[in-house]
Amino acid sequence: MTASAKPKGVSLIRLLCVGLPIVLGATAATAQSRQLEVPIHQAARVQLGAAAGSVIVANPAIADVAVTDARTLFITGKAYGVTEVIAVDGVGRPLFQRQIVVAPSSAGTVRVWRGQETTEVTCGSTCAPAAPAGRGS
Repeated sequence: MTASAKPKGVSLIRLLCVGLPIVLGATAATAQSRQLEVPIHQAARVQLGAAAGSVIVANPAIADVAVTDARTLFITGKAYGVTEVIAVDGVGRPLFQRQIVVAPSSAGTVRVWRGQETTEVTCGSTCAPAAPAGRGS
């Protein structure tokens, strides 16, 4: 191997060692940024950059969308799971497209275990049994 060939090979390996983790990390961050986590029975506000013409919820059993004005959406978690919400303008151009993950809310929630039985209670100044997932209180 010539002296000039060795540094090029070493440089390529160094470039791959440094660059590959950055590219893979950026891909994971992009995928994660396309998710919006909404706690069950709570809402998240989404502000659009332009007026929405249509809003589509892939699985309305998991999440619901309330359109308060042409540029403001409220996404409510109805049941545990994953769905997608898409908002398009009047000519069909996408304004918002995200995977919605409806997950349990841990704020103000306490789980009590008695043997095999688990009871979930919601606590403020006092505690009361939590409403089962998918049902209103």
